[in-house]
Amino acid sequence: MRLPPHILVVNGIKVRRPVFLLGAPHSGTDPLGRALKRSPGFHVTMGRSCVTHVLYAFARKPSIGESSGAVRVLRDALAESWQVLPDSCRQCGPACREAGGVTGGGPCVATAAVTRFGDASPDLIYSAATLLRAFPDARFIQIVRDGRDVVADMLADPACLAWFKPTMLSDETEFPNAFLGVNRDEHLDKWKGMPVAGKSALRWRSAVRLSATLRRDLPEEQLLTLRYEDLALRPAQAVASVAAFLGTRVSKVALHGGSPPETGTWRSRLRPDDLALVEKVARQELTTLGYLTS
Repeated sequence: MRLPPHILVVNGIKVRRPVFLLGAPHSGTDPLGRALKRSPGFHVTMGRSCVTHVLYAFARKPSIGESSGAVRVLRDALAESWQVLPDSCRQCGPACREAGGVTGGGPCVATAAVTRFGDASPDLIYSAATLLRAFPDARFIQIVRDGRDVVADMLADPACLAWFKPTMLSDETEFPNAFLGVNRDEHLDKWKGMPVAGKSALRWRSAVRLSATLRRDLPEEQLLTLRYEDLALRPAQAVASVAAFLGTRVSKVALHGGSPPETGTWRSRLRPDDLALVEKVARQELTTLGYLTS
């Protein structure tokens, strides 16, 4: 039985039907987060440290995220992130500041204008179950992208690659671990010796499986699934779907900041050995989603 929504109040505003953007790394949550951040009434945060610290604590030790206290911790972190204070945006990362068009030190939104809250922090998908427990009336938008393009971008992103360094694995890291894509304890030694392209493919594969679970468990009014390729190649249609789902106007211009992204760049960016490994690790998911023909 699903619990009734917990009413959180931030800046005197009741948080109802918050919106969370989910996806594997580099799947397109950033551009959609930018578009929502610039939509009327929305206050969307992206990667505030108070939220990411909680997400990555859950990532290392999934049992924390499953505990009863996780709901309160995550709600408190998001409440802190959503507070509108004179120096709020100074605590935001470059992506969030750019999305909000912040050039000075003031907040990116006026409290009086806020009616909806949202978050597009990286790696939210690995805590989706906890988010749903924390906000049973939440709306989720998940974005799926060709895993080969995802891996190509991950290999060029030091922040993503940092998670694969041995120093990032502490004694408290638990397995199985959806964040790293390791399904069983006995797979850990194999994971440690795997090239980073394979580890990146495992993270994408895990995120896709979590997306499939959400599609199975959540009703249509709570979950919208988009493809990155539609955001890139058919932005008007994709934005219209988001607008209808959320009942708000969403700017197509803000989606990509005037420079539509390319798709299929893995063809020139992945080395043959890396491509072969990615397609081996994630063959089932790539095939099921239509990115790879069997």
